[in-house]
Amino acid sequence: MTATSLLIRLAEDDDEFILSLVPRFVDFTLPPWRRRHECVEGIRNDLLRHLEDQPANSYLFVAEDVDGTRVGFIHLQRTADFFTGRSNCHISDLAVTPQHEGNGVGQALLAHAEDWAREHHCQLVTLAVFPGNERARALYEATGYAPDLLRLAKPVR
Repeated sequence: MTATSLLIRLAEDDDEFILSLVPRFVDFTLPPWRRRHECVEGIRNDLLRHLEDQPANSYLFVAEDVDGTRVGFIHLQRTADFFTGRSNCHISDLAVTPQHEGNGVGQALLAHAEDWAREHHCQLVTLAVFPGNERARALYEATGYAPDLLRLAKPVR
C-alpha cells in the first residue's frame, strides 16, 4: 500500500470506525500508575466529544484504501506554541488497523499531518507517545520526529 493508494478524508460525526480503534492506544506496556480501562475510557470519551461537537481547531481524518476500506485515522489539533505563540499542529491520536499495520498507513497519515501543518502555517508538528509504545515510537523516529520536551510523572499517594 502506498500513500497515493490511500484516500484521506475528514471523518464524519458518526464514524464509529474511529472509536473501534481505541484499544490500539493501550496495546503495549503502560506506566505502572496508568490503568488500561481508564486510558481506554478517557481516549474514547475525548474522541467521541471531538466527533460529536467538532470543536474549533480539531480535525479528524480517516484513511481508506482503494476499496474504501477504512485502515486508520489521525486526529489533528491546531495549538499555540507555549514559547513562541505561533501555531503548531498537534497529533492527538493516530491509529492503524492491526491488519494494515506495517503497510505505510501510519507514514501516509503522518505525511498528511505535515501537509496540513504547512497549509495552515504551523511551525511544528507535535505529538505525545507513551514510552512503552515502541511500535509508534519507531515510526515517529523513522519519519524525523525527535524529543522536544520530556514529560515526567510521579504518583502521589
